[in-house]
Parts: sequence; structure tokens; C-alpha cells
Amino acid sequence: MALDNKELYKKTLGFSVIRLGWNILAFVVFVAILAIAYLIADKAGGVGWVGLIVGLVIAGVLSYFFLRYIGYTYKAGQIAMMTKGIVDGKLPEDVIGTGKKIVKERFTTVAVYYAATGVIKGIFNQIGNAITSVGKAVGGDTGGAVGSTISSVIQTVVNYLCDCCLGWVFYRKDESAGKATCEGAVLFFKHGKTLAKNLGRVFGIGFVTLLVIGGVFMGISYLIFTNFPDAFAEAASKIAGSGEGAAQFLSNPNNLMIVCAAIVGVVFWAMIHSVFIKPFVLVGVLRNYINSGMNEKISESDFDELDKKSAKFKKLHGEVKAGA
Repeated sequence: MALDNKELYKKTLGFSVIRLGWNILAFVVFVAILAIAYLIADKAGGVGWVGLIVGLVIAGVLSYFFLRYIGYTYKAGQIAMMTKGIVDGKLPEDVIGTGKKIVKERFTTVAVYYAATGVIKGIFNQIGNAITSVGKAVGGDTGGAVGSTISSVIQTVVNYLCDCCLGWVFYRKDESAGKATCEGAVLFFKHGKTLAKNLGRVFGIGFVTLLVIGGVFMGISYLIFTNFPDAFAEAASKIAGSGEGAAQFLSNPNNLMIVCAAIVGVVFWAMIHSVFIKPFVLVGVLRNYINSGMNEKISESDFDELDKKSAKFKKLHGEVKAGA
């Protein structure tokens, strides 16, 4: 019996748990570096804010590489096993071990993985930017605003398309990653209407989880921050002398607490949404995507048509043809 979306999500949930662990660890390390840098600079010369800025740069770089080069295996592994479950109708006992093995076989290095995902994002981002430009050319600032709104929607969809396209790369295991990436991009444009029915769920679930998860963590953070009124009063006083507008708003310690709490809420929402909610939605989107292309015969004219829409796609398509 084939696995339905709910069963497939549950069987690949282990990847989400591990990814959440890495994200939490990265967040803890990030905060710890900030705190240590601030305390060292403050004790050494009373310039805690300088230390905070230095710590922010160091923590940002470390967190980026930490999640990029370690966490990618589990995200890609989850997509690989979702794809396998959709195509085969079943999964092996060692889901996580098999997923990691498939990722290493398909993408021999981290660089190859990010080259593929970078091209996928570039293709759809170029098209989104083109929509913004056309809107501005036709309707001036108003048209540009409409185009920007549409482009923002596309950016959200792009994240799912990248994952779907990655799933297609795993499905087409006998083809090169480059050719499979080109095929995946073509499939979206050929079957956009089929995939569009998932968009309401994508945005609806994202909005609801932002309100619920983000709201809960914002409230918790605010309650914690109220125990440190002196720290926020000092920070607000420093912000007060830096200008008007937003700086004036943040010069009120309570407003600063609310803004910081909101940032924490969004960070935790993004973290939880990425590792638990998004995979839940992705299962259905990926199934439609894979099924729409399994019996599809992609012709060279299909590739040529997308060449006209994206320079990045045209470049990758040219490299694929040259290496054939």
C-alpha cells in the first residue's frame, strides 16, 4: 500500500527533529558569542557596544557555515526520502541513514549541492525581478509596487519550487544533476496550473503559524525582557541620540522590548516553520510535482522556451548540452 502524505511526513520527521536540534544549537552559540564579546569589551574598556558589533559579525559567519555545511545534509536527505516514498510507495527501515547516503551519492560535495540549488533559485528569482520591472515600466511607481508584491509572492513559492526541483534531481538519479535541474525548472512552467492549487495552503498555513508560533515566542520573550529593565533603558538611551523616526520610537525602553521580542518571535517561527511546518506542506506539493512529470516527455523546444525567460537557465542549459 502506497504511503499517503501524512504517513510520509511522519516517517521522515526524524530529519526535522535533527534539523531543529542543529538550529537551536546554532542559536545558542550565536547568543553566547554575542554575550561573551559584549562582556569582554565592556570589562576591558567600557565599550560593550563595540564588542557587540564584533560579536555579531563573528557569530553571523559561524552560524552561517554551521547550518550551511552541516544542516544541508538533513534537509536534502528529507527531500530525497520524500521523493523515494512518493515514487516507490514505501521507505526503508533506516530512513535517515539511507537519506544521507543518497545525498552523498547524488551530490559528491557540498559545493555541487549549493551550485544546483543556487541555479534553481536564480532561475525563478530572475523571473520574479522581470515581473517587477515590467510592472514599473507599465504603471510607474504604482505598477512597480504591484510588481514587487507579485515578486514577493514568487519568492515564497520559489522556496518550495527549489525543494521540488531538488526532489526531481533525486528522482532522475541516472541523469546529471545539471540536466535534472533543467528538467525540474521546465516542469514547473509546463504544469504551473497543477501546482498552483497548493499555493493557498502554502500562504494560509504560513500566516497562521506566524501568528500562533511567533506570537507565543514573542510573548515569552517580552516577559523575560521585563526582568532586565536597566539593560533596555541603557540601550534605549543610546538609540535616542542616533536620529529620528524609528530611532525615536526605539528610544522608549518598552517599545524596544516589544521590537526585540517580535524579532525573537519571528526567528523562532522561521526556525520551527522551516523544519516542521514546511515539510508538512511540501509533501503534498512535491507529490503533485513529481507525479506531473513522471510521464512527461521534455523536448528540446521546452528547454529553448525557458532559455528566453532566464539567463541563468540558459547558461546552465548550455553547459549541459556542451557536456553531453
